[in-house]
Amino acid sequence: MLNEEVRRIMTKNPVVVSPDSTIAEVSKLMMEKVKQQIPVVKNGKLVGLITSYDLWKNSNSGFKSDKGLVKDIMTTSIIKIAPKDKVGTAAELFMDKRFKTLPVVNLDNDLKGIVTAFDVIKHVMTREYQPSKTLYPEVFEES
Repeated sequence: MLNEEVRRIMTKNPVVVSPDSTIAEVSKLMMEKVKQQIPVVKNGKLVGLITSYDLWKNSNSGFKSDKGLVKDIMTTSIIKIAPKDKVGTAAELFMDKRFKTLPVVNLDNDLKGIVTAFDVIKHVMTREYQPSKTLYPEVFEES
């Protein structure tokens, strides 16, 4: 199960934003979609990740502007994973680096999806243990 490819468990077509999106737009989108990290894409290429922490840092700086742009505060130094990388590799990165989302990109840096720590937990849990469909219906929903 941990030797399976990430592309089998990743979320395809994730919510994305442009570097020219406003901070206000992204804040609203994060609340509506209940996301803490959103890939930033330009012409199909991954250029960064905007996180709730980035928004918090921006709001706590002297700047405090919702009119600013994503490109001004996004994280550009990010760890990425390839679709053929193993689920175990993603798990190791989550344990070692303390983040929750990995963008999945091809060799041309085209965003193919995202994999989250929850995706890995759900993958392992449903292979090793059959959770109650009544108590945990979200585990059985398709991503």
